[in-house]
This record gives sequence, C-alpha cells and structure tokens, in this order.
Amino acid sequence: MFNIFTGSGVGSSILYISISIFLGLILGKIKIAKISLGITWVLFVGIVISALGVTLNYDMLHVVRELGLILFVTAVGLQVGPGFFSSFKKGGLAMNIMALVNAALGVAVTIVIAKVANQSLIDMAGVYTGAITNTPGLSAAQQVVAESGDLDAANRLAAGYAVSYPLAVVGMIMTCLVIRAICKVDLSKEPTTETLIDLKTEKSATPTSQRHKANIIPIFVFISIGIVLGSIPIPVGMSAPIKLGMAGGPLVVAIIGSWLGVKQGWFDTEFTDSHGVWMLREVGILMFLAGVGLGAGGKFVDTVQEHYMWVVYGVIITIVPPMIVATFGRLVLKINFYTLMGFIGGSHTDPPTLAFANSLAPHGCKLPNMGYATVYPLTMCLRILTAQLLVLFAM
Repeated sequence: MFNIFTGSGVGSSILYISISIFLGLILGKIKIAKISLGITWVLFVGIVISALGVTLNYDMLHVVRELGLILFVTAVGLQVGPGFFSSFKKGGLAMNIMALVNAALGVAVTIVIAKVANQSLIDMAGVYTGAITNTPGLSAAQQVVAESGDLDAANRLAAGYAVSYPLAVVGMIMTCLVIRAICKVDLSKEPTTETLIDLKTEKSATPTSQRHKANIIPIFVFISIGIVLGSIPIPVGMSAPIKLGMAGGPLVVAIIGSWLGVKQGWFDTEFTDSHGVWMLREVGILMFLAGVGLGAGGKFVDTVQEHYMWVVYGVIITIVPPMIVATFGRLVLKINFYTLMGFIGGSHTDPPTLAFANSLAPHGCKLPNMGYATVYPLTMCLRILTAQLLVLFAM
C-alpha cells in the first residue's frame, strides 16, 4: 500500500500532482500585505516535494506538463479569438513592437552580464531561456550545440534553465506588482472591458445545452491541428529551424478557429466564453505548474548550490526588460493595466503570470488573455530565434 508514496508509477505521479495542486491552491489564498502569489504556489509545492527526494516518472510528468499547457493555451485562444483581430487593430501593433523591444533588451542584458561577470555566453543562454520561461528556446539552443557535438554545452544549457526558471515565475508577478505601485494603478477604477471591441453575435436557435455538447468537438480539432502546425519547422537561415511548438501552435489555431467559428456562425461567444472553457483553462495551468515543479526540485537545489550567481543573473534578465517596456506602455501609451499584465506574461511566454493577472481581474474580464495572446505568437518566434543566436555568437 505504501508503495504509492515511494514508487515512480502512474499512481504515484497522479497522487503527488494532486497534492501539489490542492496544497498550492490552499497556500494561494494566503495574503501578505494584501498580496498573494495565487496558483503559483502549486509550482513551489511541487519543487519542495521533489527536493525532498520524491522521484517520479519523467515521461509521466512530461505528458502532464505538456497536456496542461496545451489545454491552457487552447482555452485562452478560444476566449480571446472572437475579438482578437479587432483588438489587434486597436493596439496590437504597438504591443508587438513593445514585445520586439523587450526581446532585444533581454538579449542585450544577457550579453552584458556575460561580459561583465566573465561568464560563458552558452551558460548565460541557458539562464536566458529559463529567465524568459521558454522551453522551446532551450530545446532550439540545445539542438544547435548538439549538432556541433558539444554534449557538455547542452547539459550546461539545461542547468542554467533549471536554476532561473522557478524564480522567473515569481519575478514576472513581482514586476506586475511593482509597475502597479510605480504607476499608482487603482484596480477598482481600471476599465475591465474594451468598449471598441464588439464580441456580440446572434444566438443560434439551437438550445444551449445541445449546442455546447456538440461544440466540445472543435476544442480537440483545434488541439490536433495546432500540434501539427507547431511541429512544422520554419527555416530562418540559421543552423536549425524554429517552430511554434506545442504551445504556440494550438494557441494560434484556437484564436483563428474561434474567430472564424463565431464569424461564420458555427458557434457563438456563449460557447467560447462558457464555464467549461474557463474550467479547461484553470485545470490546464494547474497541471502545467505541478508538472514543472515536481520535475525541477532535485536539479534546482543541486544547481543552485553549484551556480548560485546564475539565480541572480536570471532574476535580472527576467525583471529589467519588462520593467522598462511595460512602464513605458502604461505611462506613455496608457495601456489598460489588465491588458498590460497579459502583455508581460505573453512577452515572456509565461502562463503563470497570465493566471495571476486573471486572478486579479474581475470574472469575465478578458483583457489579460487578450494582451497575452496578442504578443505570444511573435514572442515565441523571437525567443526561439534569440536563444539560438546567443549560442551561435558563443561558438
């Protein structure tokens, strides 16, 4: 019986995933100075459990993590899709330019740290991918060094990623809170809808219950097409192509699919904004956070002990660029703060930041999702490309 607590099988993995989630949700209700990290606690509970010596099946955790992320981004795409292109016309270009500047600043800060601290740029490339919470960027960078035959460099990239990733999640959330304080944002006075975006559609004559049962199918159609799209290599003239990945592909397909579906009358916003889709989003991010935490704990502790300064470098890379860009967006461009928090998460391809933004936003407010989805596709490409560029510069 007690093998369930010490084994590495499917049952043990599901048990500790569940423990990480419910303990994390309980801790997420605790507020210090009116501030709570919310569901991000799920990540840290998972890290603690794995750091205590619990070893779970790697393949099982990998599937849980990736499936959770896919469910999360698909739900986000469904929710923002109907109004995405209208939103893009009214501010999306500016936010994508901000995302471009943010990515450039991240690379610049990484290079400066490598030179000033006399660190290998390959090591800092690993720290960079963790600091921007971008696993596809890490994979792309590892592929570049692996093709050169330097397996040790691939391991160092992974070590840098493991050290900087967990604190990057907290760093993004703290960035939102600091910008809120600097800009003196009063959330009670912040608009929760964009009045220029009209998401209303005519209701179908089909009864709601029947319509929603039938429309479960598109969710898995979008996921299937999205995974195929995300796996297509895109040549960019580098030693390795870039890909949207298993997160970027489903997000793009869900955005386009829900926009087209509402426009053509295949379904309406009552489906894309249903409680089922909201539940799908929350369950997905919880699975992702638990999977990441349970898979990172042991490596995190060992690597921090050996390379503790990498943690500091990662925090700098995480915080400095979005602090500059997002503060400009708020004070100069007057971007809605709920949208801006979504932008911060999207510009670092960081789902936990979006989840935190949604926890602050009133129920039904889609602005964090809109800001996240508006910059996510471009950001994903930029992060993958820049991770490879950093490695190539070092070779």
